[in-house]
Amino acid sequence: MTVKATRRNLLLSGLGAALAGVVGWGATSRNRYYEGPVSDHFDGERFFNPGSPMTTDLGDFVRMRFKNESADWPQSFPAGPADQPPSRVEGTGLRVSFVGHATFLLQMAGLNILTDPVWSDRASPLSFTGPKRVNNPGIAFEDLPPIDLVLLSHNHYDHMDEATIMRLVEQHNPRFIVPLGNDAIVRSFAPDIDVEAFDWGDELALSSDVTLQFHQAHHWSARGVKDRRMALWAAFSLRTPAGNIYFSGDTGYAGGEHFRTARRAAGPFRLALLPIGAYDPRWFMSYSHQDPAEAVIALDDLGAEQALAYHWGTFKLTGEPVDEPPALLSKALQARGIDPQRFLAPRPGEVWEVS
Repeated sequence: MTVKATRRNLLLSGLGAALAGVVGWGATSRNRYYEGPVSDHFDGERFFNPGSPMTTDLGDFVRMRFKNESADWPQSFPAGPADQPPSRVEGTGLRVSFVGHATFLLQMAGLNILTDPVWSDRASPLSFTGPKRVNNPGIAFEDLPPIDLVLLSHNHYDHMDEATIMRLVEQHNPRFIVPLGNDAIVRSFAPDIDVEAFDWGDELALSSDVTLQFHQAHHWSARGVKDRRMALWAAFSLRTPAGNIYFSGDTGYAGGEHFRTARRAAGPFRLALLPIGAYDPRWFMSYSHQDPAEAVIALDDLGAEQALAYHWGTFKLTGEPVDEPPALLSKALQARGIDPQRFLAPRPGEVWEVS
């Protein structure tokens, strides 16, 4: 695969045109999404990662996009056949279907749950430019079973997609669970949405058999140029009859204490869903996105029996080649003597399940 200057890739990806929505540097006098008490991760106006200030700025972003070399992605990176999930999975069964990027369909204990659903062609605030999908969703939207619950980890456009959310509200009317401040964002374009917002550490019962808990992720948020860190970001865990499940949303590794804290609060985990892509260049991306080697360390930090990788191979967000993340994941597992079957990198449409 050829490597070319990012100036050309900037134009191809459309990230330059979508800069305002994707980067979100800027300032404003008050928080438009959330009002609440000061805490160890909220200063009264903006959220933050405790003990880990974000030091990059707009100048760093421009330098990264224009000066860093970036691999060309193919126009198409097809996966296998799309999944056609059952209506429900009952009892102690667990079925996990990978839709693409950060979107999974989790089926257990009679519940159907989506994570960070994106069915749009672009991860962008603009329909005509921005990172474009290079493979079809692993489940056709029309083949979705009845969706009961949607988990949104944060408000970046590759995780909170307005068009998909509106389709889900219209056709499924699920319950949306979001971190603080994100409820105001989704209500701005879907006023009739059933949405509730929670803080790190909060727990809620989803049914008599399934409990959800919020956890810290090491990330940030923005939808525009003046709302940086005004809505919270989060990871989630689910306590279910099939075992405990962890979904990390978007996260940097940042020493891993947030993973170890989640393990103490909600482990042990039967399954961990962990991101492995959008990591290049490390000097800029390490704060926000862990790389495959760090994801393997996170697997141990969480003490998870099994992991599935995501956040690679669907939208070109950063400089690495499209197929590099699973290759580096394989090397990292081998280096630490971990069975490669313990941490899989599914393609859209692939299913992992236990009965």
